[in-house]
Amino acid sequence: MIRKIIHIDEEKCNGCGLCAEACHEGAIDIVDGKAKLMRENFCDGFGDCLPNCPTGAISFEECEAPAYDEEAVKASQKKKAEHGQSKHPAGHGCPGSRFMQFDRAEEEITEEKNGNNDSYVRSVSRLNQWPCQIKLLPTQAPFYDGAKLLIAADCTAYAYANMHEDFMKGKITLIGCPKLDDIDYSEKLTEIIANNDIRAVTIVRMEVPCCGGLQRAAETALKNSGKFIPWQVVTISRDGRIMD
Repeated sequence: MIRKIIHIDEEKCNGCGLCAEACHEGAIDIVDGKAKLMRENFCDGFGDCLPNCPTGAISFEECEAPAYDEEAVKASQKKKAEHGQSKHPAGHGCPGSRFMQFDRAEEEITEEKNGNNDSYVRSVSRLNQWPCQIKLLPTQAPFYDGAKLLIAADCTAYAYANMHEDFMKGKITLIGCPKLDDIDYSEKLTEIIANNDIRAVTIVRMEVPCCGGLQRAAETALKNSGKFIPWQVVTISRDGRIMD
């Protein structure tokens, strides 16, 4: 049958193994230092492996391939789990953790009319990738290439009404709350900034003291990355204003 599966360009592949780890179904192996799609019937065509590839070696293709065999995948995962070889539970894993990049180039804010001919503005999302939580984001992905990062406290999107247009547009968005997550983001942020072509960083935080943890983590990451990258901090008040 003709269906969509992944294609791996071996010339671009550096054998890092991130795609094999990301593939919940176990379709990919590392053979002789290169990633290979060893089991086409295990590839579900969702592309969990795609954004994890740091060299852009993976793409989709429409080609002749056997149908996706979910039962065979589950049997293989069960066998690996019994031998302590599986990092993933049986099944597809959480769909919400699949990495995605969105093309927002053609999306524009439009003015429309309702039934009473009253005009109103229809906004569009400026989120350029998924996931956006710092805890869930990979440290390397194609969407970081040449990116401007927005590192934002998650409350800012609710406090500041025009978050998408003023801050998220044209950026890769990373959100978190150091108080609720109770972790130090600096190590992961350092890896993201150090290992990717990041062009600029904007930190958007709330005025509340606990948001200082997010700012400190981002500043520490910038320092520890060893790179000289333009950056700025913007503080939002609790009533939704940009503070001077």
